[in-house]
This record gives sequence, C-alpha cells and structure tokens, in this order.
Amino acid sequence: MPRTAYRGRFAPSPTGPLHAGSLVAALASWLDARAHHGTWLVRIEDIDPPRCPPGADQTILQQLAQCHLLPDEAPTWQSQRHSHYAQALAQLQQAGLAYACGCTRKDIEAAWQHLGLSHQRHVERPYPGTCRQGLHGKPVRSWRFALDAYVSNWPAAQTGQALSAPFSIIDGCLHWHDRRLGPQQQCPGQVAGDFVLQRADGLYAYQLAVVVDDALQGITHVVRGEDLADNTPRQLLLQHALGLPHPQYLHTPLVRMPDGEKLSKQHGAPAVELHQPLQALNAAAQVLQLPAANPETTVADALAQWVEIWRSTYNAQRD
Repeated sequence: MPRTAYRGRFAPSPTGPLHAGSLVAALASWLDARAHHGTWLVRIEDIDPPRCPPGADQTILQQLAQCHLLPDEAPTWQSQRHSHYAQALAQLQQAGLAYACGCTRKDIEAAWQHLGLSHQRHVERPYPGTCRQGLHGKPVRSWRFALDAYVSNWPAAQTGQALSAPFSIIDGCLHWHDRRLGPQQQCPGQVAGDFVLQRADGLYAYQLAVVVDDALQGITHVVRGEDLADNTPRQLLLQHALGLPHPQYLHTPLVRMPDGEKLSKQHGAPAVELHQPLQALNAAAQVLQLPAANPETTVADALAQWVEIWRSTYNAQRD
C-alpha cells in the first residue's frame, strides 16, 4: 500500500507575536517536515477573533520569514472556514453525537460544587452532564460532543468505520502513542467530559476547528507543544466520529519561566528577539536537544544541519 505524502503544519493563535516557546514549536514542525521531505503549512488559528489583535497574524508570518521558516503553500486562516465547521457539526448532530446545552458558566460551577469538584490550578473539570438528557426548559446556548456516550459505546462506535483507529479504549481510558513521549493514556470522560463544539457566542470551538482543518489540509503529522498533548484524545475521538484520518502526533518540550510556569502570551511572554535570527533559533534548537550552531554559520546551513539530526533522532524514514 503506497505511503501518504507527509504534510505537516504550524498553527499559531494570533493573540500576539511569536515568543520563545512558540518558536520552538514552529522550528520543530518545520524540521519534521523537511526531515520527511514533506510539505509544511502555516495555519493562522484566529477562531476566537476577540482575542486576536489586528496585525498579529502578519507579525507572526514576518517573524517566521525572518527565521527562514517559509510555508510551502499560502497560509490559511480559520476565520475564513466557518462553513466547514458548520458542516462537521451538522454531521455530528445527525449522527446523534452532538447535543444542545443550555448551561451557563454559573450553572456548571454550581453543578461542580454539588459534586465536590472544587477549582484546582491547571486541573480541568469535566462537564457534569446536566443537559445530556435534555435542556429541561432552558434555551440552547451551545453544542457539545457526546463523549461519554461515544466512549461508553466504543465497540459499537467502531462498526462501519472505514478507518481503523490508531488508539484503543480500555475501561473508559484512551491509549495512544506519541512519537516523542511514547505510550500515552487519558480517561477523557474524567478530564473533559462532553466538551463544547460550538460556543454560546456562536463561535466554533478549537477542538472541532482543528480536527476539521487538519483533515481538509491533508495533515499527516502534527508537531506541537507538550501543553497541547492532553487535547489529543478529544481530537482522536472527533476524527473517528467524523470518519476522518488520524495524523501522527509529536509533542515538543516546553519553554518555562523561572517559576516553572509555561512561557505563554497569557503570562506576558515577550516577543522573540529576531535582530539576530540564528541566536533565537539556537535557543529554540537547544530546547529540542539539538546542538547550537556556530555563530558564524548561516541560518540556512544551521537549519540544514538540524534537519539531518532530526531525521536521525525521530527515525523519519520509518514513520
């Protein structure tokens, strides 16, 4: 059976310019594509316009160009693809895999308190299932994926699927493989529960948009930061429910601040300094456990050296 041509992507949210952590993800995804002799795309994930300041997307594209990380096809914007997300949501609704939810944030918080699920930093609480059996007179606010039912009905959920799943579900826990982290597992019903597909403000949720876009763009390999690894089970399940291909996943190390928190725009991460692009790329390469290039080396030569090391490290020829 012929192998599918490699297609990878870097998909930043334009909530600000690239910082040191996002440059690590950009470099890793570019290196992986080049190591596979594949195609590298850039997708601007502006699915949440209120969080995206004007011009941030162009700043990101300029920063990538300064680092010689150029996409092989024209960039795409999620804000221009809502019709595709609407079609996917309709498919899930027709299959009985999406249901209307009338809960406000206050309703969900009250349900969590009733269940004894208090807020803990960096710990996600699952949707309590309030509207799983109906709206109980409340108006529709959002749409949720029927994750709990899909996982509970897993053997039957596989019936008639043209694509085999690259994961297994045992006792409600999903097991999959990450190219860097190795075997992974998560019980998604306990982590996220029936997650949102379309928000109360009408915007489509990240989980649905990213799954639809990866399929439409023919993405075969996803390389991104380790902070997104816990999203993978939700995306694998959505792919399976929609009958879409499953990419391979590799999650990169994170850049952390002195207090151990992940470097992020939310925590005030400054824009990456690119007056000397090689210096910034060297810092990103070292996070990826690649050797720093000689300061006299050109950016193009440094990238070529790292591609060869990456290919050897991640056995690109056998993926």
